[in-house]
Amino acid sequence: MKDIKKTDEKDLAVKTPAQAEQILEQEKEANISTEETVVAEAAVVGQGAGAPGVSGPGGRGGRRRGGERKPFAKKPSSLTDSGLIEKVVSINRVSKTTKGGTRLAFSALVVVGDGKGKVGYGLGKAGEVATGIKKALAAAKKQMIYIPRRGTTITHEIIGQCGSAIVLLKPASEGTGVIASGAVRAVCDGAGISNILTKCHRSNNPINVVKATFDGLSRLKALRSTVVKQDAGNVAALNKEVDSNASPSITKP
Repeated sequence: MKDIKKTDEKDLAVKTPAQAEQILEQEKEANISTEETVVAEAAVVGQGAGAPGVSGPGGRGGRRRGGERKPFAKKPSSLTDSGLIEKVVSINRVSKTTKGGTRLAFSALVVVGDGKGKVGYGLGKAGEVATGIKKALAAAKKQMIYIPRRGTTITHEIIGQCGSAIVLLKPASEGTGVIASGAVRAVCDGAGISNILTKCHRSNNPINVVKATFDGLSRLKALRSTVVKQDAGNVAALNKEVDSNASPSITKP
């Protein structure tokens, strides 16, 4: 009887050199994956037992990772290179029903200011969040307005309204801070107002609240420096006139 040679399944599957190369590559990948699992298990064991050469609290060799890393200075996300303060107030997902189906998009509300009295807001809508924010920033920079201030607060009390949203704005003394919600706070930070008292009534919709805040701030009256400087002189002059009118001169017949 002839000897029957046993053949492996791999030999039966190999018919061309290309198939042989594929099998070799698969074997290499399998070996690499097994080596990675072994290294990972050794690292886990080394952390608990303090094996040398493995990074861990008890290991002697290798580079340590953890608390030794130095903190690096990072720019605040709200302040850009151009010097403007950009703050994203809200992001909403909106949909539009068309004949072909429903289209999803994102709308972003952004406030931009220089921190010195100029501030603006913008709305942008796009299929992606980043594109919507860029559109909102471009719209906000085009419609920036100047807000009169008295130091770090506003000049006088005022009420702004948009739709059903009502916002009360009151000046505050130094050290009070910004007592406001997220939407109003973004506008105040962009305008450079650091001391103010606010209160939102009725609606809390961020878009209407921002518009109501801009309605109130845009109607603020600026202080006249000439009036402030002449207050002391005017008071003295008025006192003299009152004294002269109170004691009229007596003429002889």
